[in-house]
Amino acid sequence: LKRFWLELAWGSTRLLNPAQANTMAAPAEEELVADQADLYYVPEKVLTAMKEKLAANVTDDKDMEPLLEKVTDPMKLEDDEMMLPVDMRALEKDFEGIEEMIEELGAIGTAKAFVKAREHFEANKDKEPEDERPMPMKASEWKKAIEEDMLNFMEDEGEDGEEELLEDEDPEEEDDGEAEEPASKKAKTS
Repeated sequence: LKRFWLELAWGSTRLLNPAQANTMAAPAEEELVADQADLYYVPEKVLTAMKEKLAANVTDDKDMEPLLEKVTDPMKLEDDEMMLPVDMRALEKDFEGIEEMIEELGAIGTAKAFVKAREHFEANKDKEPEDERPMPMKASEWKKAIEEDMLNFMEDEGEDGEEELLEDEDPEEEDDGEAEEPASKKAKTS
């Protein structure tokens, strides 16, 4: 699965539609293109509440923060809650995570960004066939996809970490250490 930005849960996914997961190209074959969809899933109820608050001209970030908490930690969502895909290409900037969005845009600006991203997805400017587009999913599917992606990420990091450790070891240093040990043992016995 492609990575997006979801700190722990959010560092997880760009395209998370479990039905499409098996049809996605392997990472080595995959080439990211600037106009390629940059998707994330947002709880439908939260997106609706954001739209309502924005329509009511809410001006205090504190009014929007409880909604964003549900977006930043999808593991707290009810399993049967529906998640809607949003296309983050609608934003002028590529953010590393929700925390960065909130920091830079504020809670209201972040809510506007998610609404704009949903509208961009619905507009389907790429004219992608409906049967090939990411579909809404239940939070349980989203959580499972996040967990799988995190496991894959940790496995990849573990392999990379092992390779780095092996690369960092200097064979000459190991030989020197082995040569010194017997000399120090001889010194103790003499």
